[in-house]
Amino acid sequence: MRILFLGDVVGRPGRQVVVEHLPRLRRDHALDFVVVNGENAAGGFGITEAIYDDLLNAGADAVTLGNHAFDQREALVFIERAPRLVRPANFPAGTPGRGAALIEATNGAQVLVVNMMGRSFMDPLDDPFAAIDRELDACPLGLVADAIIIDFHAEATSEKQAFGHWCDGRASLVVGTHTHVPTADHRILPGGTAFQTDTGMCGAYDGVIGMDKEEPLRRFTRKIGASRFEPAAGPGTLTGLAIETDGSGKAVKVAPVRIGGDLSPALPDFW
Repeated sequence: MRILFLGDVVGRPGRQVVVEHLPRLRRDHALDFVVVNGENAAGGFGITEAIYDDLLNAGADAVTLGNHAFDQREALVFIERAPRLVRPANFPAGTPGRGAALIEATNGAQVLVVNMMGRSFMDPLDDPFAAIDRELDACPLGLVADAIIIDFHAEATSEKQAFGHWCDGRASLVVGTHTHVPTADHRILPGGTAFQTDTGMCGAYDGVIGMDKEEPLRRFTRKIGASRFEPAAGPGTLTGLAIETDGSGKAVKVAPVRIGGDLSPALPDFW
């Protein structure tokens, strides 16, 4: 299978670059399954139903979230009728929505998408290591799911890397989100799970993690905030990770994807 994961969509520049390029990527490279993290898509904070629909119409099979999942209050309602919208599975019991979804790919394969959130420097949620064990035990790779994609939304690189090793051999891909900066450590772990500490963001990189630079600079230098954070303007960069899996659901190829904006372009040599 050919799978593409796109990092956090941040504001209008992120939405625009995804809507512009994803349909062509899907068509030209015969992608079987696409996951997009959309938790910063609405003005940098949360997601709306209209944006969720736009991402699906652009070619996403699933949209994952994170700590800003419910910043737009309408998400508390529409997530119940959005079966491809996946919020962190280790949110407290009773949180609206779902933390995992089994979705059919274009080639007929069954793909399990799981969203999980870290705890280091983040909200005090349930243990993500125990929570992912429950999800993977309920839908094992190669028995129920033909591929498993895990979006680990976390701050600390150490927690992200530990989580990747914890899931190694039980998932096709474990990819970190939340810190909005693509790391250069994409690889296949010994057990056959593709991994990257953070896939970066789809947004404007001429800012501070996707936000207009003036307010972050003001807060860092003066310790006084003058306004709310706003997404940076300018051209967006589409940033993600591509993998290919074999018949067992394990990863056999992995490479970064970068299109447009300020970062050096990259496409997999196996596309």
